Amino acid sequence: QVQLVVSGGGLVQAGGSLRLSCAASGRIFSINSMGWYRQAPGKQRELVARITSGGSTNYADSVKGRFTISRDNAKNTVYLQMNSLKPEDTAVYYCNVDMMVLTSWMNYWGKGTLVTVSS
Repeated sequence: QVQLVVSGGGLVQAGGSLRLSCAASGRIFSINSMGWYRQAPGKQRELVARITSGGSTNYADSVKGRFTISRDNAKNTVYLQMNSLKPEDTAVYYCNVDMMVLTSWMNYWGKGTLVTVSS
């Protein structure tokens, strides 16, 4: 079994910061890419940022320069540091991880965490 434990959401004023964490645990042999997605009310889920096992990153244009994705391979954890938050960043944020469990590569979603940015 594999678990993704997400933490760090909450309510923040515009211009503020939050840090999300997503820790993977269980029978994990290897982790490839890790990422964060978000879904605002009435909208489709969208990529926020993703990081490969080698540390290469890509970001949605809307968050470039404000959000930073990082990972701690020893802890099987991915982080999303969100600065200069805007009301339009309000959404449920989900982590997503590609990992080898036993002998198969699988894609897992964590439970969402709500980020609310007030104006």
